[in-house]
Amino acid sequence: VTFIAGEVKNPQRNIGLSLFLGTLIVTLIYVAANLMYISVLPLSDIASSPQDRVAVSASQIIFGDAGRYVIAVMIMISTFGCNNGLILAGARVYYTMAKDGLFFRKTGTLNKNNVPEFALWIQCILASILCLSGRYGDLLDMISFVVVLFYALTILGIFVLRRKMPDAPRPYKAFGYPVLPALYIVMAISFCVLLIWFKPTYAGWGLAIVLTGIPIYYLALRNNRTQP
Repeated sequence: VTFIAGEVKNPQRNIGLSLFLGTLIVTLIYVAANLMYISVLPLSDIASSPQDRVAVSASQIIFGDAGRYVIAVMIMISTFGCNNGLILAGARVYYTMAKDGLFFRKTGTLNKNNVPEFALWIQCILASILCLSGRYGDLLDMISFVVVLFYALTILGIFVLRRKMPDAPRPYKAFGYPVLPALYIVMAISFCVLLIWFKPTYAGWGLAIVLTGIPIYYLALRNNRTQP
């Protein structure tokens, strides 16, 4: 929602409501799933589930031998849906950066359907490459560090903008400012530190991917200056 906030109708109402309802629904589903695991499996089986596949173990008890296929289909649907949303949202980041002169100008163009087609293709290709980079768990560990780090920087931007632009119009204001944003930053940084401590290899690879964006950024700036 925050990635496409500029296109949201009535942002004063709908952004906060979307964030609240989305978080609430995901939390309820997560809690319900864990309650199901506990009610179906003894704690010893949950702790010793092979490769942490608790959902597969629970589904085999509920659906029999077909349980593993049920979970596989659910994971596939969930992955495709999540990937679709991330691709669409990520493309809007490229689009906005291009409009601000921070990325290649081509990504800031829309096709006849008012869709950032070029930015979508870039996001699609990058997402596909990452999907082929290794196991899901390894990819999650590698990307989590970077994602949470940038979330913390984004929230830090609230404090920066409030200080530099105190009188700017704000259709949506962060709930619980400044306590909740500050608490989020502390928790996010703590998560990143723990990930570096326990899984330095994956955190390092994730950071390396981000650092490759530095030369691309300057290349984009140079390209924008040379174009009329």
